[in-house]
Amino acid sequence: MFEFLKSGGPVMIAIAVASVVGFAAFMERLWALRGGRVVPRGLRVELVELARQGRWADAITLCRKNDSPLSRVLEVVLAARGQPRGTIKELAEEVGRRETAELERYSGVVGIVASVAPLLGLLGTVWGMIQTFDVIKSQGMGQIGQLAGGISAALVTTFSGLSVGIPALIAHRYVLSRVDDLVLDLEEATLEVLELVKADGGSESA
Repeated sequence: MFEFLKSGGPVMIAIAVASVVGFAAFMERLWALRGGRVVPRGLRVELVELARQGRWADAITLCRKNDSPLSRVLEVVLAARGQPRGTIKELAEEVGRRETAELERYSGVVGIVASVAPLLGLLGTVWGMIQTFDVIKSQGMGQIGQLAGGISAALVTTFSGLSVGIPALIAHRYVLSRVDDLVLDLEEATLEVLELVKADGGSESA
């Protein structure tokens, strides 16, 4: 396998680096986009129950103790109780946009790898073909077997680039889909608490 990859030339180093970077970014996103980290179910249930009981101070304290996008968004909603619904919703959307941007962090790296890897493979193939034709120009056709070997080596980079780019493209689409699902869950939880805040009318309760 090493000899196979080595036959692709220097471009294979760039493809290998791209594959490592893309894989690392994808694994980091898989870890960061766990549902229990972004929208903890237990936290959501507890906050809704506290909101129903009107225990706003306890709910805000719980949000501050928890480090998750859900807690940061709901803390703003709870702290702004008593203000018009539109104002609270705008504040929640502002925080939500920041959290969404954080969820999408590094997903662009996977997308770049998906786009660049096949192009690097094509670059290696073109470079290999140029070298092959330079040999033909200086030494003639020679043996067909030698020329076929050179062309085969040039195509190694295309194969490698596609082998990295296709999985990276799938991984990128998966990450974006995962972010969309989590943002939807975050919006549903926020609206649930927002309705309770609006129904309370902003009254203080222990």
